[in-house]
Amino acid sequence: MEALIETGKAFVQAMRDRRGLANVDEMYAENAQSIEAVVPPVRQFRITKSRDAIKGKREDWLASHEILELDVDGPYVHPPNRFAVRFKAEVKQKETGQLMTLREIAVYSVAEGKIVLEEFFMLPK
Repeated sequence: MEALIETGKAFVQAMRDRRGLANVDEMYAENAQSIEAVVPPVRQFRITKSRDAIKGKREDWLASHEILELDVDGPYVHPPNRFAVRFKAEVKQKETGQLMTLREIAVYSVAEGKIVLEEFFMLPK
């Protein structure tokens, strides 16, 4: 369980330090998957497959949004191989200037020290 806790803590710290894009290369397995709660507005699908595609998804999002504030809480561990993180972000859409508050929970599955699956849960309006 100690390795799971350390992986979760490292992930949370990377997010707090705004290294979410860089940590994909460091912390995700090559065949990792990301599953959104709903189809995101800038994409046509919920499931993203592969570390490179997940990195691309984050790059796309960061290209169209500015993070003004970010609160990252966790990790909440679920042995033997999962942890959860709570996110709250104040963001601005770059194109429109619209301000939004985003809240979600993400559950991460880990194998051999790498994240193999991330699943996002949204707070309904």
